[in-house]
Amino acid sequence: MSTPEQYDAIIIGSGEAGKYLAWHLGTQGKKVANIEDKRIGGACPNIACLPSKNVIHSAKVASFFQRGAEFGIVHGDWHVNMEAVSARRQRMIDGLRDVHLANYAKSKAEIVMGFGRFVAPQTVEVALNAGGTRTLRSDYIFLDTGSRATIDPVPGLAESAPMTHIELLELTTLPEHLLILGGGFIGLELAQAMRRFGSNVTIIERNPTLVHREDSDVTEALHQLFTDEGIDIVTNASVTYVEGTSGKSVIVHLSDGASLEGTHLLVATGRTPNTQNMGLDLAGIKTTPSGHFQVNDRLETTAPGVWAMGDCAGSPHFTHISFDDFRIIRDNLAEPNAAGASRTTTNRQIPSVTFTDPELAHVGLTENDAKKQGIAYRLGKIPMAAALRTRTLDETRGFMKVLIGSGDRILGFTAIGPGVGELLPVIQLAMSANLPYTAVHNLILTHPTLSEGFINLFNTIPKQQA
Repeated sequence: MSTPEQYDAIIIGSGEAGKYLAWHLGTQGKKVANIEDKRIGGACPNIACLPSKNVIHSAKVASFFQRGAEFGIVHGDWHVNMEAVSARRQRMIDGLRDVHLANYAKSKAEIVMGFGRFVAPQTVEVALNAGGTRTLRSDYIFLDTGSRATIDPVPGLAESAPMTHIELLELTTLPEHLLILGGGFIGLELAQAMRRFGSNVTIIERNPTLVHREDSDVTEALHQLFTDEGIDIVTNASVTYVEGTSGKSVIVHLSDGASLEGTHLLVATGRTPNTQNMGLDLAGIKTTPSGHFQVNDRLETTAPGVWAMGDCAGSPHFTHISFDDFRIIRDNLAEPNAAGASRTTTNRQIPSVTFTDPELAHVGLTENDAKKQGIAYRLGKIPMAAALRTRTLDETRGFMKVLIGSGDRILGFTAIGPGVGELLPVIQLAMSANLPYTAVHNLILTHPTLSEGFINLFNTIPKQQA
């Protein structure tokens, strides 16, 4: 082994947590190496969050053309140009890559393109993409290696060359009939988009409902939405084998003897952490049974001086949670740590938005959660039509609901409606500040906005019994 190059910090992976930590430490004058084997900036700006929302918005525009008469708009023949949809997505990605490169240059953090693996404690060898190797050493090593789409060991599935979200977002031709394995959030977002572009779409879900962990009113609303848009849904479906090739002709066979045939196959059944082939045993880094790096609530691994962040650490698979992982590590590294304070992952808020149309937004407890945990709550709920802004948009599908606990504190909030993700921060602020719901209820809320719906929502909360 060659003499290692010494760094103040080594970060493997340039996803949300990794890149922000690299930029932060670099601007402090630290000598930082950020190792990335595929895409600068990680999945979110290149192949996941932002590109998918870019394509989803194009599909929203397509839906407006389909609904033109509803808004009094007369238009002639129109069609979807998937090459142009893909080109728009790529323009955004190219611009984001320039932003990332500028941030690396400004912070003086070094980006090292290659695959990093441990060859000894605190020592990483990088197989460079351009050829050759480099050996780096540091007392501070941070892992942000992300996750990838899971391909279940179903006979014939891997051989059918199914698409993941990566390949689907890069399509320049429209699938005639898209089969989707998985009725979770990724599958739903992409199913609706491709249907609005003009594909026939069938969702194949192993559980009894779509997004099966959600409350029943949420799953019912999404099922009705997708049925209304002409998407076929098959639930309680156990896949026994797959034959054919995605992009040509593919057949999915089910345990009940039924079979579904399409031209393309998308797999969206879960995520697998990228923790393999990294020489972890040489560094004393343990993984969990699910394959994630084993970490404590400060995101420290089982090896001294090594932390893990984001998907690979088992954190909830959201970019904003990965960013919070960065903030936890950043603040805990700060010297001195004020009054011995320590930031942890314990009891932090996990907000989420599913970018179907309408959106599904959530933070805090669901009704299912509260019932399982034996937590008493009062429920407030209104149809989205009670927020008058939705009537001006002709987007009245959905509802808002809120769970209220003792002391009038907000336990959880869920909404299905247009742009409801933007409603989360005010609820999160009230929850994090331990304010009663009346702090929001008594605000003067602008008319007509979606947030004005909070007034009607909180009006429906039953009075607390004495």
